[in-house]
Amino acid sequence: MAGSTLASPIASAGIAEPRRQRLVSPGRQAWRRFRRHRPAVAGVAVLVVMMLAVAVGPLLWRVPINDIDFAARLAPPDWIHPFGTDDLGQDLLARMLYGGRISLAVGLAAMLVAVVVGTCVGALAGISRGGVDAALMWLTDLFLSLPPLPVLLLVIYLFRDALKGLVGPELGVFLLIVAVIGGFRWMPVARLVRAQFLSLREKEFVEAARALGATKWRLVVRHILPNSLGPVVVAGTIDVAFAIIAESTLSFLGLGFPPDIPTWGRLLFDAKDYLDIAPHWALFAGGAIFLAVLGINFIGDGLRDALDPRKVL
Repeated sequence: MAGSTLASPIASAGIAEPRRQRLVSPGRQAWRRFRRHRPAVAGVAVLVVMMLAVAVGPLLWRVPINDIDFAARLAPPDWIHPFGTDDLGQDLLARMLYGGRISLAVGLAAMLVAVVVGTCVGALAGISRGGVDAALMWLTDLFLSLPPLPVLLLVIYLFRDALKGLVGPELGVFLLIVAVIGGFRWMPVARLVRAQFLSLREKEFVEAARALGATKWRLVVRHILPNSLGPVVVAGTIDVAFAIIAESTLSFLGLGFPPDIPTWGRLLFDAKDYLDIAPHWALFAGGAIFLAVLGINFIGDGLRDALDPRKVL
C-alpha cells in the first residue's frame, strides 16, 4: 500500500530490536574510569591547586623570601604573615610558595629522567635476545642492589661543589639532585617495559606487522611501545612522589639546596630545632610535602585502574 512503511521481521514477530551500542575509544573508556575514581580526582585537584599556587602565588604575594625582620621572629600565623615566620622573621608563606616551585620541579624532572632511561633500557632488552638482554638486566640488577640513600648522599657530597662552580649554586644542585634521583629510579620502569615487550612481541598484531615487512625499530616505535605505556605512566607518578620525598630527605640531612633556597625539605630541616616554640613552621612545610605525595599517589592509583582494560565501565 502506498505511504505504508515496511516493518522489520524482528518487529513483526513481536521481538524488541536490540539497541545499537556506540563504540567508545579506549582513551574515552580510560577517562571515564579515571573520573569515577574519586581519590584520584581529589589528587588531581590538590596537585592543580598547588601548581597554581606556586606559579601565581609569588606574583600576588610580593614579600621578599629573604626579608629579615627580627621583630617578627617566630611569629605565629596572623593576617600579616598567614603562615607565620621563621627564626629570622622571614615570611613562611613567601618562602613556601617559592620553594614549592623547586620541590615540584625536582619531582617532575627526576621522573622524566627515570622514565626515559628506564623505557630505553627496557625496550632494548625486551626487543633483543641473548647477550644484550642478559647484560641490560644484569646492569638493572646491579643498580637495584645499591642502597639508594647512602649512594645519593655520597654522590652529592662528592660532586656538588664541582657543579656549583660550573653552572652556579642553585642550578648545579638542582641538576645534580635530579640526575641522581632519576638515576636510581629507572630500574623498576625498565623491568616493567621489558615485561610488556616480552608479552607484546608475540601478539598477533605484531606478527602481522612483521609479515608485512616492518623493521624491528618500526615494530618498537609504532606497535609495541605505544601499547606498553600504561604501566609506565603509573610508575612515573610514583617516581614523582619518590623524588619529592628524596629531595626533602636530602635537604633535611643538610645535603640538598643551600639555606637561601627554601625548598619544602629545607624548611622542614630548619624547623626541627623550633618544634616546641614554633610548631607552625614544621606543620606547614611537612603538610605541603604530605599533601603533594598523597595526591600524586592517588593519581597513580586512578591511572592504574583507568588504564587496565579488564576494568568494566
